[in-house]
Amino acid sequence: MPDKFPITAEGFAAMKEELQELISCRGDISERIAVAREHGDLKENAEYHAAREQQGFNEAKIAELEDRVARAEVIDISSLSGNDVKFGAKVKLLDLDTEAEVVYQIVSEYEADIQARKISIVSPIAKALIGKSIGDEVEVHTPRGEKDYEILSVEYA
Repeated sequence: MPDKFPITAEGFAAMKEELQELISCRGDISERIAVAREHGDLKENAEYHAAREQQGFNEAKIAELEDRVARAEVIDISSLSGNDVKFGAKVKLLDLDTEAEVVYQIVSEYEADIQARKISIVSPIAKALIGKSIGDEVEVHTPRGEKDYEILSVEYA
């Protein structure tokens, strides 16, 4: 079994909810397969093949989520504190080139959402920030080139 990975309680709850939704779909998919079988010749029965394909996709996703749930290490962010950047931190940064401020939260790769400003712990920005403190300047190597930031604040909520 591969190593455990950190995840926020919120991300873990969302993962378990998705798993339960997929498990609850099993009966509906089986019913669609049974109805399609009644239409006769299975070789040319597009409805049957579509339902079987959906069943395969659903079962693969269930297996993937069950594996993730088993390997997840839920981190209680509210119990963390300090000025050092760790998993779960909300980090306010100053872009030293544009003077723009941005806030990112460092989360697991499974709950990353750039629109919500949640970045994966394995992203270049997060890797550069981990272990740094308020006031530190950080150089981030991105596919678009180098970016320089200053850490303005670190929060754990």
